[in-house]
Amino acid sequence: MRLISSTNEPLGIVSFEQALTRALEAGEDLVEVAQNATPPVCRVMDFGKFHYEQAKRQREAKKKQHQHKVKEIKFHPNIDPHDYQTKVTHALEFFEKGHKVKASMFFRGREMSHVELGRQVMDRFIKDTAEEGAVESFPQQSGRMIVMLLAPKIKKPG
Repeated sequence: MRLISSTNEPLGIVSFEQALTRALEAGEDLVEVAQNATPPVCRVMDFGKFHYEQAKRQREAKKKQHQHKVKEIKFHPNIDPHDYQTKVTHALEFFEKGHKVKASMFFRGREMSHVELGRQVMDRFIKDTAEEGAVESFPQQSGRMIVMLLAPKIKKPG
């Protein structure tokens, strides 16, 4: 097997027993790096320290990821103008924080016979939030509700 030191210096091709004794003399572990290579490559290193540093790098990478949350706003077709404006304001706040917004229109009882009123409210909502948000999935009706998804617009620096 090909042996590499902890300082990445090649130590040549040695037998498994010789590699193990060198690792024990150095007070470190013998770790197989490339098993499919001919001959297999092993490295003398402190495996606990290596494992800790690898986990630390993964945690750092995870911190830099941005997770999008989806906030839901619920409507009915006969919504009061003030209530509607409040929901638009909430949606704009969600966009500023970087969240997506799921807008749901629910129909109760006889409201199902006036689905076009619900569509008008959804279209008005798209128009009122167009400055901050973009439609990701257009309004789709499924059963007694219409659902659409809006995402915040990417702001260009400058």
